[in-house]
Amino acid sequence: MLRILNSYGALLLRAMGQTLLLALSGLFFACILGMIFGILSVLKNKACNIIAQIFVDVIRGVPMIVLAYFIYFGLPYGLNTLAGMNVTLSALQAGTICLALNCGAYMAEIIRAGIQSVDIGQMEAARSLGLPYWRAMQRVVLPQAIRTMIPSIINQFIITLKDTSILSVIGFPELVNTAKNVVANTFMSFQTWIIVGIMYLIIITILSRLAKMLERRLNRGRF
Repeated sequence: MLRILNSYGALLLRAMGQTLLLALSGLFFACILGMIFGILSVLKNKACNIIAQIFVDVIRGVPMIVLAYFIYFGLPYGLNTLAGMNVTLSALQAGTICLALNCGAYMAEIIRAGIQSVDIGQMEAARSLGLPYWRAMQRVVLPQAIRTMIPSIINQFIITLKDTSILSVIGFPELVNTAKNVVANTFMSFQTWIIVGIMYLIIITILSRLAKMLERRLNRGRF
């Protein structure tokens, strides 16, 4: 194990950094998608509700590994063949899109639940004071909803971080893919995967503690 740490420790740390970068990038765009489709799902408009539900159902119904293959291989091929375009996606770009879509579907549900957890009287009171719907949503409803969403968002980030391991199938140099290369070079599978497991455990434990701390502060009204 010490031999692996001495020879490949820096490489594994860089791969962990790539994993965090991919997870953060995916979560950032997932929050945007989640906000869009989460709000669409609570509007009093049947068409908007249907659009949001289709997005959530389709993305959640497709295994992430299939989504990754489709975005990395299928999407460029389709655009190049059918639309005559010249599109290529790097593993980082395809991985970010894949995570953003996958995580965005779950974020949409988190945001929908967060908005619906705010008493409807808050929106009615804001509208009675003359605020337009979107201004009331921005100034009154969302600030209250976000407080209840934070622990769930952190938990979703933890799930997204673990899901990055699936993207080793498209060659992105995240931790699992790098560990495979280390095993191929050293033939020390047992030790390598113990190190990788400990690295994941440390990061995920820190994030889990943060989520619990924020949840306690929210319950006490200190956040």
